[in-house]
This record gives sequence, C-alpha cells and structure tokens, in this order.
Amino acid sequence: MFSSAWNFVKRHRRKFILAGAVVGGVYFLGKYAQKKMREIQEREATEYIAQARRQFHFESNQRTCNMTVLSMLPTLKEAITHHLNSESLTALLKTKPANKLEIWEDLKIISFTRSIVAVYSTCMLVVLLRVQLNIIGGYLYLENSVGSSGKTSLAPPDVQQQYLSSIQHLLGDGLIELMTVVKRAVQDTLGGMSLKQNMSLLELEQQLNWIRAQVEGGSLLDQGASAEPGAQRPLTCYMMTDEENSLSDQACGLTESDVMTIKLLNETRDMLDSPDLSTVLNTCLNRGFSRLLDNLAEFFRPPPGDPTFCSAPDSLSAVSLPLAKIIPIVNGQINTICSENPSHFVQDLLMIDQVKEFAAIVYDTFSTPALQK
Repeated sequence: MFSSAWNFVKRHRRKFILAGAVVGGVYFLGKYAQKKMREIQEREATEYIAQARRQFHFESNQRTCNMTVLSMLPTLKEAITHHLNSESLTALLKTKPANKLEIWEDLKIISFTRSIVAVYSTCMLVVLLRVQLNIIGGYLYLENSVGSSGKTSLAPPDVQQQYLSSIQHLLGDGLIELMTVVKRAVQDTLGGMSLKQNMSLLELEQQLNWIRAQVEGGSLLDQGASAEPGAQRPLTCYMMTDEENSLSDQACGLTESDVMTIKLLNETRDMLDSPDLSTVLNTCLNRGFSRLLDNLAEFFRPPPGDPTFCSAPDSLSAVSLPLAKIIPIVNGQINTICSENPSHFVQDLLMIDQVKEFAAIVYDTFSTPALQK
C-alpha cells in the first residue's frame, strides 16, 4: 500500500509541488494582506486621532480669540471716549452757557463719530486678533505635533508677547487716524444739518451709508499722504502699520527673537492684504452697522396703541425724531458696542460664518509641516 502511494506521489510530484507552491503563496499573501490591513488601520487611527487633536486645538484657540476680544473691549472703549469726550460737552450744556448752540453742534459731530468709530474698531479688533492668534496657534500646534527636534521654537513666549503687542497700533495711532477720517466724513455729511430737522430710521440709515461711503471709498485720504487723486487707502492701515516693524529699522543688533517677531508681523501683513480678509472685514462691518441700526430702532418705535401708525406699512419709517433727540441716543451706543459683557453686537461678529471660515484658513496655513523650514 505504501509502495503504491509512493508511486502515486512520484507520478504526480509536479502537481504536488505546484499545489504546495500555490497554497504557500496564498498563505504568505494572506499574511501580507493582513499586515497591510493592520498598517492601514493603524495609520487611519493615527490620522483620525491627529485630526481630532488638531480640531480640538483649533476650537480651543477660537475660544481664546473670543475671550481676548472681550477682554480688550474696555481698553478700546476707554481710548475712544478719551479722544472723543462727549461727557464734557453734556456737562457744559447743563450749565446753560451762552454758546449752547455751538456746543450742541460739537456734540452732534462727536456723538456720531465715536459710535461709528466704535463699530469700525470693534470689527477690526475681531478680525485682527483672529489672524494673529491663529497664526500663533498654528505654529504652536505644528511645534507640538511634529516636534522641534532640538530646533529653535517657532513662537517662543517672548516672541508671542512682542508680536501681539502690535495690537497697540489699532488702539493708538491707528485709532486716532481712523477717528480723524470718520470725523471728517461725519462733518461733511451732518455738519450742515439743523438740530431741529426730523429724521426717520431709514433716513438715519442713509446718512450712515453716506458716511461709510466716504470712509471706505478712499475719498478721505490723509492730507499729508502723497497719493494720487482717487487712490483708495485700505482699512487695514488702521489695524497695522504699513512699514516694516520698527525693529527692522535697526541696521544691526537684531536678536533672534526680533527676527522671528518681524517674520510673524510680515506674515500677518500678507494675511491682511488678502482679498479674503477684505471680504471678511466688509461682512463684519455690514453686520456691525446693521446691529447698530437695530439698537437705534428701539427708539423709533411708535407709542403702543397709537392709531396714527396702525395703517402704516412700515411704522419705523413713519416715525421721525428731531436730530437733537437722536444725538443722545447715538452717543450712548458705545456702551453697547464696546461692552465686555456678552452683547448681541459682539456675539454677532464672533459668530459670523465667514469669520470662522477665515480663521480656519489661517490656522490651517500655519499648522501644516510644509511651512516649517
């Protein structure tokens, strides 16, 4: 029996060898496939964890942005009210001075100027901090995820502090320049308007639009600037200086931290010059002035039960107030616009989809390993 079995094997040995090779190949191929599947699964799990960690870090960074904006609003409000002090004028009016009409005219210009400046500067503060903190946030994520491997930190604490201190331009010289431009636009638009003239909410909106057109249209350039007629000065000039950081003015003696700070500032300027930021800032301004008008609308509502306005298709357009009564209303809007407590005005700006999307673009740009050189 064994002899016949052996003969059978000998006669069909090639088939057995081929079958063995096939079975062995299938076995090893299966093992290889299992290994590759495990590698793919492990890689997918690693990528998922990394993506989840990155998303968590991004969302945490946005909360930091929101808290930073709120914490800086009192400083912004103080700066505006310091340079556009309407309280001193209202105190003078209570003394019944001889030049009462002149003081009222000054109060008219200052009241509108400071509320409009408050809208502009708050929107700029939201956008600028979104850019700065997401640049730093992106670098910090990149540094923590990839690892510095003994290299210099991408954004050490001293560089972060020096970089973020550039916000002082918006709270200082930039704010003063913005006030000058807005005040001139207010003067051109409302300067000749009588205090007794009645205005509806729609007419007030038209006046604000005319002021915005002058401020944003480039017709109000700095008198000392050497620009061609009709040249437009971008709003970002109030957010950050046009020239290189003052540190770069030194021909020598720049520390490594100084060089890193200048690099961050230049990257910020690139972001501020992008068309996407212009769109985001314009969206914020539209939302901001819309919220300002919503706040003013509360004072233009007809008396409850007044039959005079029942048949009006738009009662808000039918209600008119003397400019002298509108001035105190406008004057007080800065307390709502620059409120550090969560207000509808600031919340609206922080929750705009375009702001969130642009923040994600900035963060993604600076948190990718390709930027690490």
